[in-house]
Amino acid sequence: MSDKVMKVDDIAPDSVRIVIDWDAFTVGASMFIPCVDTSKAKEQVKKIALRKNYEILDKICVENNMLGIRFWRTA
Repeated sequence: MSDKVMKVDDIAPDSVRIVIDWDAFTVGASMFIPCVDTSKAKEQVKKIALRKNYEILDKICVENNMLGIRFWRTA
């Protein structure tokens, strides 16, 4: 099986596959996803979080001169 195949928990807001280790995403942790299509990224992250029963908070931001979203697991 190819490493380039999208898995159910992967996101690709700008058509570039991003693999997130959701099992390591503990309460209080945050993650920054650099992307141009921040709306699509938020939608994809929220869909996965809902399926995993994670509560998240997200914010569109610029970090190190890169646009993207940062999201935190709150519960």
